[in-house]
Amino acid sequence: MANRLTTYLDSIRARDPAPHSRAEILTYPGVWALAWHRVAHRLYKARLFFLARLVNHFSRATTAIDIHPGATIGRNFFIDHGFVVIGETADIGDNVTIYQCVTLGGTSPDDGMPGKRHPTLSDGVIIGSGAQVLGPITVGPRARIGANAVVTKDVAEGATMVGIPARATTVEGGNAPETRFVPYGTPCSEAFDPATQKVELLRCELDTLRKRLDALIEEQGGQEQHRA
Repeated sequence: MANRLTTYLDSIRARDPAPHSRAEILTYPGVWALAWHRVAHRLYKARLFFLARLVNHFSRATTAIDIHPGATIGRNFFIDHGFVVIGETADIGDNVTIYQCVTLGGTSPDDGMPGKRHPTLSDGVIIGSGAQVLGPITVGPRARIGANAVVTKDVAEGATMVGIPARATTVEGGNAPETRFVPYGTPCSEAFDPATQKVELLRCELDTLRKRLDALIEEQGGQEQHRA
C-alpha cells in the first residue's frame, strides 16, 4: 500500500514541478478527489448507490472536483487543480493527466436506454485546461487534447487535437507518439505559457493553414506544368 502511494506521488512530481516534497502533494485537491472516488466506486460496485453518492457529494464540496462514483479510473491519474467533471460511464486508463475546468461529458442515447455515454481515455492521455470531451468516444493512447478544445469524435493514438470542433494538427510533432510530458496538452513551443494559451492555439492553426496553402500552391503549379 505504501509503495503504491509512493509510486503515485512520484508520478505526479514527474508531471508537476511545483511541489517540493511528496507531503506537499498530499494537499492537492486532485489527490483527495481520487482517494474519495476510490471509496465511492467500491460502494457503487457493491450497489450501495446512496452511500456512494454521499461520498461523492462530500468530495465535490471539499475539492471542487466532481467524479461520478460509477466512473472507472486507472493508476496514476492526476487532476492538476480542480473544477473538473467526470461522468458516470467514463473510463480512464493509466497515467492520464487532466488540467482544470475539464469536462468528460455524456450524451443521452436516442432510445432513452442507459449505456455508455461518456468518453474512454486510453493510457498516457493529456487533457488541457478548459477542454470538453463529449460522448462515448475513445481518445487513443498518448493523445493530447489542447486547451479549450471540444472533442466529439474518436482521437487517434498520439494525435494532438486543437480547436472547436477539435481537429488533429501536425504542428511540431502532432500525430506522433512522444515520450516527453507536454503540459496543457499543447506542444506548440518549448516556451509555452498557459497564460497565453489561446494565442498559442491560434498560432498552431495558422501554421497548419500555411502548410496546407503551400501544398495547394505547389500542387497547382505542378498541374500547370503538366498542361504546358
